[in-house]
Amino acid sequence: MDADTALELVRRGVTLLLLDVPQHTLLGIDTQMFSIGPAFKGLKMIPPGIHFVYYSSSSRDGKEFSPIVGFFVDAGPSEVVIRRWNAEEERLASVSEEEAERYCQAVRSMEFDRQLGPYDQNRFGDWKRLSNYITKETIQRLEPIGGEITVTSESEILKNTPKTAMEKALDEQLTTKKGSATEDMSQGRGCYYTSIPRFVKRQGIESHELTSLNLDKTLLLETILATEFGGSEDLLLGEFQFSFIAFLMGQSLESFFQWKALVGLLLGCTEAPFQTRTQLFTKFVRVIYYQLKHGLQKETADNRNTEQGTSALLDDLWFSTDSFLHRLCKDFFSLVLGAPVVDGELLSWTRKFKELLENALGWEFQQNSAVDGMYFDEDDEFAPTIEMIDDQNL
Repeated sequence: MDADTALELVRRGVTLLLLDVPQHTLLGIDTQMFSIGPAFKGLKMIPPGIHFVYYSSSSRDGKEFSPIVGFFVDAGPSEVVIRRWNAEEERLASVSEEEAERYCQAVRSMEFDRQLGPYDQNRFGDWKRLSNYITKETIQRLEPIGGEITVTSESEILKNTPKTAMEKALDEQLTTKKGSATEDMSQGRGCYYTSIPRFVKRQGIESHELTSLNLDKTLLLETILATEFGGSEDLLLGEFQFSFIAFLMGQSLESFFQWKALVGLLLGCTEAPFQTRTQLFTKFVRVIYYQLKHGLQKETADNRNTEQGTSALLDDLWFSTDSFLHRLCKDFFSLVLGAPVVDGELLSWTRKFKELLENALGWEFQQNSAVDGMYFDEDDEFAPTIEMIDDQNL
């Protein structure tokens, strides 16, 4: 990059000024992570728009780390976002308006330039594919009070949430890291996610009709779109991306459950992909493809440097062949790839998604049909209740 281009990026880009952050603290922005050195004061040349900043405080020797705290920002051209380290609470905090104005002037006068690391422009494309449906409205609607997302605020929220063995293991992993003042956040409230019922419950209808509604979640999807998202497919996809980022980078267990619920809702539809919501499903498959492509990538220099603290990559534990995702994907792939008529773009992205899982995880998707091409294990939490009808009544 030539000097003129770099200078223009500095002037037009967003600056994240972080004051007094201790050495060894782990800092991430979007898909990039750093271990902070003694001269570090933040990042420059950040493209304007939506970003996710997350960090984990460290012990003095850099061997123990507290649970991650993260927050979304929506910054315009040349904007300066300023946070100062609160040593007592071990967290980044806002500064007064007077201080902010003074520091903004110093940044624009290039006084901090040598202490600001550059945002890697080559990795911005990866971030855009993970966040392109997240808007300022999405953040304002979903973020916790105060904006900070952390698993330490979720203990009360998740206390009565059913968990698989894998999810219990993750819960313990995320909440038993180095104790710190972030435990004071435990009384906080989590994100304001949309409620996604696991099962359709209706009064006054026949049991076989209820079974049909749970086999195909198209009606539930339409109801949620109309009542919670004003009919906007992009708002739903924005929440889907928000929850994935908050889980993957922010290590929020609550956000994983929301991402999982949305996956179950969408992959549980059998009519919508072909009849009413073909465009939504094409966009959805593309989004989850890029999510898992990023999450399943092999170790890089960035996460090798932060492996003692936290990694923004998905653990293999989540992707055994008896996982919820494997079962849902097998049914969805069978549905789309076996359909006599299907939208070309939806078919193309479904094939790409299937190949990603086969190549990255070694999964095989052979149809093992039980009910209308859909197969469920006995302990599958997404399996609907099937009513068996006696032939004599037909």
